[in-house]
Amino acid sequence: MNRGITRIVAAALMMTALFSSGYLLAQNRNVTSRKGWEKGRGYGWVWGKDDEVGALNTLGEKDVLGAVKLIKQGKVYPMGIPYDRTSYKWPGHSPAEIITFRSPEGVKRQKDHDFTQGPGNSTGTAWHSCVIFINDNVATQIDGLGHATTGEDNHWYNGYKEADWGGNFGIRKCGAETIPPIVARGILIDIAGYMKVPNLAPHTIITPKMIRETLKAQGTKIQPGDVVFLRTGSLRHWGESGADHETISQTDTAGINLRSARFLVQEKGAVMVGSDTSGVEVNPVSKNSTSFMPVHNYLLIEQGVHIAEFHYLEDLAKDKVYEFCYMVGVNPIRGTTAGFTLQPLAIR
Repeated sequence: MNRGITRIVAAALMMTALFSSGYLLAQNRNVTSRKGWEKGRGYGWVWGKDDEVGALNTLGEKDVLGAVKLIKQGKVYPMGIPYDRTSYKWPGHSPAEIITFRSPEGVKRQKDHDFTQGPGNSTGTAWHSCVIFINDNVATQIDGLGHATTGEDNHWYNGYKEADWGGNFGIRKCGAETIPPIVARGILIDIAGYMKVPNLAPHTIITPKMIRETLKAQGTKIQPGDVVFLRTGSLRHWGESGADHETISQTDTAGINLRSARFLVQEKGAVMVGSDTSGVEVNPVSKNSTSFMPVHNYLLIEQGVHIAEFHYLEDLAKDKVYEFCYMVGVNPIRGTTAGFTLQPLAIR
């Protein structure tokens, strides 16, 4: 075999390996497919009848390596927001309550227990510990694929039904424990920045046109397998605890519609869609909608695409960081419908 043919065969084998692993070269602007994703179709139920992971199945080791290569400065941007009993939440969820379970004074006063009494504690050592009552869909969190249900049978992603897999002790399919650690290329689409406003007006619909124009202005391209965040500017009002419910409840209503969700997933290949609001999608929805949260139904149930909510994007926007390494690990609390109390990181 001559040297020219050898090179051709080697190149073909390399491309085959790359595509079969699900990894697509970032420089290829004409990418139309990825493992589990097809342009114009998206992800959908393509991972088998027992799958609980959805579109995140497409991420692999090469995606991790590609994301890490984006780190040039080592600057870390925390994307989680502080949360307590005073913080804003979507009306359909419950507030948090943090209660001191054990206190230094209390354990020392409890004479019938020997935790702090007797020899070996001349320094008076004691401790604090707390009990937390919190909804799994508040603050910085990622909606699991069992969060949204539809139909008379209350089914969720991959056809799992409430009668089979629900109950009063958490869901038994697609719980938060099934959300794998995510290390991927993150993309910020600063809609508010492009519109030159501090935050979008209440009920603003983020359309595909707005997304395209913002991406063009930023010089940013979405690649299949990206985690995509849309900034409305709402969290600039959060402050230390999100206690300004009146203001946040208004700015929190801006978001994408169903057309934009389809554009991001079916046309661009976003593997997770997030924003700086409690629900990502615009509120209220179109009068013609058959659901009060059609974007949730489309992303979670139809496409198996997780939704990232209340991610803090202000510092990224200030520094004009539109491409970064996104990292997050979900607390694997079995049966919960979202990964919550998160501190995701954007690293440039």
